[in-house]
Amino acid sequence: MTGVRIAVAGAGSIGCFVGGLLAHAGHDVRFLGRARLVDACATSGLRLTGYDGLDLHLPQVQATASPEVGLADADVVLVCVKSGDTAAMAAQIAQYADGAQVISLQNGVTNAATLRAALPRHDVRAAMVPFNVVAEGDAHVHRATSGDILVEAGPLPALSTAHLAWTAHTDIEAVQWGKLLINLGNAVNALSDLPLLEQLQDVRWRRLLADQMREALRVLRAAGITPAKTTAVAPGLIPMILRLPTPVFRLVAAQMLTIDATARSSMWEDLKRGRTTEIDALQGTILQLADRFGRQAPVNARMRQLIQAAETAGNGPPGLSVDEIRRTL
Repeated sequence: MTGVRIAVAGAGSIGCFVGGLLAHAGHDVRFLGRARLVDACATSGLRLTGYDGLDLHLPQVQATASPEVGLADADVVLVCVKSGDTAAMAAQIAQYADGAQVISLQNGVTNAATLRAALPRHDVRAAMVPFNVVAEGDAHVHRATSGDILVEAGPLPALSTAHLAWTAHTDIEAVQWGKLLINLGNAVNALSDLPLLEQLQDVRWRRLLADQMREALRVLRAAGITPAKTTAVAPGLIPMILRLPTPVFRLVAAQMLTIDATARSSMWEDLKRGRTTEIDALQGTILQLADRFGRQAPVNARMRQLIQAAETAGNGPPGLSVDEIRRTL
């Protein structure tokens, strides 16, 4: 089915990429975003590129900063705002998109519940986006890693396109916990100010990420939470893989994920643009569970402390070394 009216609520890097592919496939897509995006799209259209050679230009897209215009008459609303903005976006959806199906394409594990609580008359679905998208300009987004979208099972319009599959999953909550573990690396990347591929070539950075994940896995076990696979290997094996010697890691990682040299985390981009990050939805979630179940998570706590300090300083990604990050651990 084409021609579905889709509103991208919070058209940042992920929203522009996913929405752009849907528009290219023939859906009626409106992008609700900042004025900077609206102006850039009006001037040059929207460009989508990818690690796999994708290069699409949409010369005309519907972009607006007005929720009344962007959400009106939508059949589907793709929620792509940061976790801290979910409640405010839910209020706008309730006002302007009554009856629309709502799909959360957000990081973290609580956003779908927040949307359901605020939108009891809407069909709200959680989804998981495994790939990384970086902004190459105000109206140019680049997909830098591989993967397809997993979405909570149930009736959906046909959203898969030639360049991106949407696959139903019966246990999306477990998938979201698996993605949260991977997303703990967002803070590492933001603090290092290094391209992700370069960072992953250094075993010292990989060990730091492994320590975070191992700590988080212990907390999840205490909470009775079993995260699902979001890569080719089980979550419990990833810390071990990260600790492998670099030549061996390269061979194993090549089977798990395709990544190009431009990849950076969304948290890096948030610090770069002076925006509030999602540290509380990621490391903060692990720390809340640790407190509840009497566990310690000092590496995750250190990451949250340093990201919050970088937010306060407002100078962008701080470019810390591994030793500087580990100094008080």
